[in-house]
This record gives sequence, C-alpha cells and structure tokens, in this order.
Amino acid sequence: MISPSETKDRAVGSIMGAFIGDALALGPHWYYDLSELRRDYGDWIDGYTDPKPGRYHDGLKAGQLSQAGFILTLMLRSLVEAKGYNEKDFCRRMDQELFPLLDGTPVSGPGGYTSQSIRDAWGKRIQQDLPWGQTGGHADTTEAIERTLAIAVRYAFQPAQLAAAITDNTVLTQVDDTVVSMTVAFGALLGLLIQGNSMDADVSDKLMAQVKNGELPFHAVTGDNLQPPRPGDPDPPRAGRFASPDALLTPSFMAAAASDPDIRIEPAWKVSLVYGMPCAIYHQLPAAYYLSSLFHDDFESAVLHAVNGGGQNQVRAMLTGTLTGAQVGMSGIPKRFLEGLEKADELQHLAETLASHVVNG
Repeated sequence: MISPSETKDRAVGSIMGAFIGDALALGPHWYYDLSELRRDYGDWIDGYTDPKPGRYHDGLKAGQLSQAGFILTLMLRSLVEAKGYNEKDFCRRMDQELFPLLDGTPVSGPGGYTSQSIRDAWGKRIQQDLPWGQTGGHADTTEAIERTLAIAVRYAFQPAQLAAAITDNTVLTQVDDTVVSMTVAFGALLGLLIQGNSMDADVSDKLMAQVKNGELPFHAVTGDNLQPPRPGDPDPPRAGRFASPDALLTPSFMAAAASDPDIRIEPAWKVSLVYGMPCAIYHQLPAAYYLSSLFHDDFESAVLHAVNGGGQNQVRAMLTGTLTGAQVGMSGIPKRFLEGLEKADELQHLAETLASHVVNG
C-alpha cells in the first residue's frame, strides 16, 4: 500500500497527464498523411503548437484544450462540487455549459470540433427533447473514457463504485456493450495504477481478481491463468452485465509486448501504424497501453511518441498521458508541460481537490 501523499501525487499526475496530452496534440491533430504532418511540424513535435490554418482546431492557440478537455473539466467540477459522481449534476452541466455552445455540426463548439457521440446526444436533447438516458448512440470511439477517467481517479480504491459510475456515465452517450466494457476496463486499470500498481504483464491478473470477488461487472469464462474448464466444473460466477472479461486482459498483453526483447516498435511513435491511426476505441487502447507500459517511468517520451504517431493522436496522447501520469505522479511530469498549458494552475487545483477526496474517501 502506498502512502496518502503518493496516492495524491499519482491522482493529480493522472488528471494533469490527460490535460497535457490533449493540449499537446491540438495543433497536429488528425494528420493521417505522416509526410504532411512532418512538413507542417518537422521531424519531431516536442511541445505545444498552434493548429495550421484550415486544419482542425483552426483559430486556437498552443497550450489550449480541445472539447475533450473542456468536458473533462466539467466532469472534474461536478465530481468535486457534488463530492462524488452525481449523474443529475453532470447532465445539468452538459445542458447548461456545453450544449448551448453547439449547433449540431462537427466544426463547432469549444475546441472547434464536436465528436459524433456528443453531436448525437445534443440532437436528442435539444432537437428531439429526449430525457437523459435516451441520448446514447453507437459511436465506437473513446469520448466516454476521455471524461470518465476522472471518475476512475475518484473511485480508484472503490472498484465496484468505479465500474457502476463509469457504466452509468458512458451510456449517456454510447450504448454499445463492447464500447462500454472497454471503457469500464480502462477505468479499472487506471484505478489500479492510482493505487500504486504498475502497468506490467501482471496487471490483468489483478483486474481479474476484482472480477472473481464480485467488484467488477464481468464474468470469468476460463479458469485461473486462462486454463480451460474441466468437465463438471460449475459455470463461473457472473458479476454483472459484461459477458466477457477480455477488455481486462488487453493491458497485460500490451505490457508483455512492450517488455519482450524480441518485440520492438522502432521508433515507438510507429505504434500508431501497428495498432491503427483511426479514432475507434479498439485502435486507441492498445497503443495507449503499449506506450504507457514501455515508458512507464518517462512521461515526456510516452506522450510525445503518442503525439508524433499522427492520426487520432489527441486521444492517444490523452489516454497515454493519464496512464503514465498515474505511474510517475505529478512530481514526475516535466514542469515545461505545465508552463505551456493554458489555465494550468486552475486545472491543477481542481485535480488536487479531487485527489484529496481519493485519499480521504
């Protein structure tokens, strides 16, 4: 068990790591032609940059956040002021602070771009006047992870509450069970890292232990160590809604690949080519897991390789940033990333307040 001060350091590092990753990719976001990316930003992006004219986020400045960062801030404020996850409070903030700034088109709203799942929820709330709970769509992307990572930090030591709150919040915008299960799995992993665990080949065993004791809503298909069931064995206990625990097993496979001397992705930013550059959750999570394991003690390398891989590098950097920040702590994040981040003091204060709730319950 780590000390309360180290827990707080990891919790703050996780939140600030997400904000930093989001802002670092604001300029070079969504370049699928890597030669075009290198032409506009050089061979290696090592800090905050302005978006180029005519590109995504045009008009914003280096160090600012995208809409993902805006919504993560809403979530943080809700968790802090409501002293935990309160769906009614979060939805009120979305209705009052985000939706009035949108018009239903992609190139609109805070950050200059609104994702599909948020546009769908906006349409159902504003145009169809549907209640929250009937607003979820089928986008296979990571928007829910980008905001529920704060829930994972808040309930890092309470995995059952973590899973329930993340599930409830995810289905407000995305209802596909596979997406929901992968989102909950990411949060459960982040919670373990806040507790002091490492992003290594054993981490999935720890997640599966939480399944076996009924804390995570997955069920085990096989026996211990993935051994096949024997004739006459009873059906494994089913703790909840997710039919398969495979989303919990992915992190250890990525960590094993990162530590295997016979497996090398060189340079590491080419993880985007191995696992895929697009936005879907099944492209983004393996890359983030790999980078946050490979550079588990080197925040700068982790997030910069995530950014330099192109494609949907904003999510890749945001998720890598939160996982790596949870391992190195706030004390392990280079100060230059805070100095260039807009409203860094305000964001860090929010993160520290949330972290105090983690430590003190």
